[in-house]
Amino acid sequence: MTSPDIRRYLRHGTLPQLRAFEASARLGSFTRAADELHMAQPTASVQIKKLSETVGLALFEQVGKRILLTEAGQRVYAGCGEVFRAFWNMEQALCELRGVASGRLQLAVPSTAHHFASRLLEAFLQRNPGVHASLQVHDRAALVERLGKSEDDLCMLVEAPEGREVVAQAVVANPLVVLAHADHRLAREKDIPFERLAGEPFLMREPGSGTRMIVLRLFARHGIVPKVRIEFTSDEAIREAIVAGLGVSILPRYALAVDPMLTRLVCLDVEGFPLESHWHFVYPVGRRLCAPARAFMDFARAEAKSVFRDCLRGAYAPGGPDLAIAGAAAGDARPSLR
Repeated sequence: MTSPDIRRYLRHGTLPQLRAFEASARLGSFTRAADELHMAQPTASVQIKKLSETVGLALFEQVGKRILLTEAGQRVYAGCGEVFRAFWNMEQALCELRGVASGRLQLAVPSTAHHFASRLLEAFLQRNPGVHASLQVHDRAALVERLGKSEDDLCMLVEAPEGREVVAQAVVANPLVVLAHADHRLAREKDIPFERLAGEPFLMREPGSGTRMIVLRLFARHGIVPKVRIEFTSDEAIREAIVAGLGVSILPRYALAVDPMLTRLVCLDVEGFPLESHWHFVYPVGRRLCAPARAFMDFARAEAKSVFRDCLRGAYAPGGPDLAIAGAAAGDARPSLR
């Protein structure tokens, strides 16, 4: 049953009025609000005047050329957010019943996942044209900071950050391999002992990188300190350094992507490799994911392997690195909670 206190709002086309009011308050201009809403400025002004009459109080005051919210206007503006969120939540629930996601999805990934995440997101959007997506690319430190502030719907990380209450959902295998120049002295050897690899000049990702964390743990398990020659802030820079003959490195297999320099790189056959690793969707414990985020996770669980294989097919052309380990790269991804 409708409360008598709000019946007047229901009689006067309040939603269009709130839309014009919210845009004017947010932009600080009736003209800019009208432009954003694709309506004539007098029409926007009439909508706001009608809302003011419904409320029974002035919502704006003119100070020179500026418009400022009155106290009543500030309270109505706060109410706009609640009303719009209620409609948004209702629409997301209805979208789930319709079986097609719609709304906004913001995904944050490190540069090493950019190629794969872009392909995965593109495939998802083709099936869900009602979703408007944003893909943020940052280093791990920035991603962890954004995760703490819940700035994104989902983050993609190799390793969930320690000391934080998060859910980590495995998406797809992300095996690490040992890369070297095609003319490297170990390029044609088989079953290379890890100790021999440890004797090579090593090219390492920067502190804080998820790949670096995994690599350092691996060396520590062998009781060896890597001979780090240079540190880099991107996989691309490491690949270029390998081609230049500056050393070897351990990198994600699929991060090679499509690049002419692939013909000058090989995956060394080192014991224990490819090294098991996974990409994870990560989000704070207790956060209620929006419908597009849940739909994207479901899509990824079903389709990530095939998208991953497509990435590998594009990455490896005839004459490129040995493909023997590519099958492991597309192995089953097992969901996990942390």
